[in-house]
Amino acid sequence: MAKRIAIATIGTLGDVQPFVALALTLRKRGFSVVIGTSSDFEPFITSHGIEFFSLGGDVQAFLRQSQFDSAMTKSAILYAPALLRDGQKILKEAGKRAWLMAQDADAIVFQNNTTFCIDIAEALDIPALVTAFQPLSPTNEFPYFEYGLDPVDPLLFRFNRQPFAKSPAIDPVINKLSYAVQKVQQTYWDMPRDRLRRTLGLKLKKKQVFATNARGEPLTTLHAYSASISPAPGDWPDSNIITGFWRLDDISGWKPPPAFQEYLSRGEAPIYLGFGSMSFGAQRNTEIISKALKMWGGRAVIGKGWGGVKEESLPETVFVIDRAPHTELFKYVKAVVHHGGAGTTHTGLYAGRPSFAVPQFFDQPYWGRLIYELGLGPQPVRLRKLTPHLLAAALDDLSSTPAYVQAAAALSEKLKLEDGTNRAVDVIEETIADHGGPKSRDYELLGAAS
Repeated sequence: MAKRIAIATIGTLGDVQPFVALALTLRKRGFSVVIGTSSDFEPFITSHGIEFFSLGGDVQAFLRQSQFDSAMTKSAILYAPALLRDGQKILKEAGKRAWLMAQDADAIVFQNNTTFCIDIAEALDIPALVTAFQPLSPTNEFPYFEYGLDPVDPLLFRFNRQPFAKSPAIDPVINKLSYAVQKVQQTYWDMPRDRLRRTLGLKLKKKQVFATNARGEPLTTLHAYSASISPAPGDWPDSNIITGFWRLDDISGWKPPPAFQEYLSRGEAPIYLGFGSMSFGAQRNTEIISKALKMWGGRAVIGKGWGGVKEESLPETVFVIDRAPHTELFKYVKAVVHHGGAGTTHTGLYAGRPSFAVPQFFDQPYWGRLIYELGLGPQPVRLRKLTPHLLAAALDDLSSTPAYVQAAAALSEKLKLEDGTNRAVDVIEETIADHGGPKSRDYELLGAAS
C-alpha cells in the first residue's frame, strides 16, 4: 500500500503553488498525496490531478478586506491586532479540519504558518516536516528575515550594514535577538494550539517551541529555495535542509495571444511589472506606475489587475496582459519588477531575468535585498515608499546595466541544475523510514466538523 502524505498550507497562491509541485513529484515516486488549504484554491489543485481537502475559509477574501489594505498602506500597529484576531479564527478552524485530513497519513508536510500540524503529528505518532520559503531557523549570521534586511525601512539594519557577510562582534548578538522577537510573535499565532492539544488529549506545553517534536528534538525543516541565492548559515543544525526551489511547470498550454505577439514584434523585449496576489493602495499604485512609465518612456507589460491599474491611464508603450503563467510569460521579457515574493523571485531568476523588488512585508524585503546584494538588480524600495521618480530610475537602471543581465544568466544556469522537489521527497522518505510508523491512532477530535 502506498505511503500517504498530508500537506497543509494557508496563504496566497505563492504559498500553495510550490506544494502542488511537491505533490506531483511525490505522486511520481509512488506516494498518495492530499493538499489541505483554503477553499478558494480547490480548482487550482484539482486541475493538476491532486486530491484537495478544505481547511476552511477564503484567504483571498481575508486579504481583500479594507483593514488589510489599511495595515499595509497606513499603520500596521493600528490595524494589525484586528487582522491577527481574524487570522487566529482561520487557524483554529484549519487545525480542526487538518486533523480529519491526516487520519490515514504516514507523514505531514506543513508550511510554517500551520504549526498545529506539529500537535496533530504528535497525536497520530507520525513524522511532521516543516516547510519554509525563506530562512526560518535562528542563526547569528543574519537577522530573522522580517527584520533588518531592508535599508529603506530599517529596524535592525543600522546594526547590520553587512547582513550577509561576517560583521562586527555585536552583530551576532543582534541577529540572534531578532529571532527571540519572532518567538514572541509566534506565541500569539500559536494560541489556538492550546485548545487543539486539550481536545487531542495532549499535555499543554509550558512554552511553544516552533519547530520541535514531542521529545523536544528539532523537526526536519525543508527550505524550498535555492542555496545559490541564500546559502545555509554555518551554524544551522543538520535538520535544516535547503532543497532548491519547488518549481511548478505550466499545464495551461498558454501562448502569447495575437495582440501580445504583435506588440512584441514592434520593438525590443519589454520589462514586466506585477506585484503578486495582494494588491494594496490601488489608486496610489495607478498614479505611480502611470507617471513612472511616462517618465521612463520604455516598453513594459503589466499583469492585468495588480494594484487596480487602469489601462486607459497608461502610455502606448505599455501592454496590459490578462493573467498569464510567469514561467511562460517571463520568456518574452528582459527584466522583472515584482513584489519580492519567493516564488516570483525564483521564477524570474530561473528565466535569467534581472529583477527589481518592490516589497510590502514578510519575506519580500529579504529576497529584494538579496537580489541587490547578488548584483541581479537595483536596490529594493518598499511599495509604501515608492515614487514615480524611484520607479522610473529603477526601470532605466534595469534597461541599461549589462552586469545585471550577466549575473542573472549565470545564476539561471545554476538554478536549472537543481531538482528541489526530488530532493525534498528524498528527505521525506528518509524521515518516514527513521520514524518507524505510527504506534496508535486512538484519538477523536470532538466537534471537528463544527
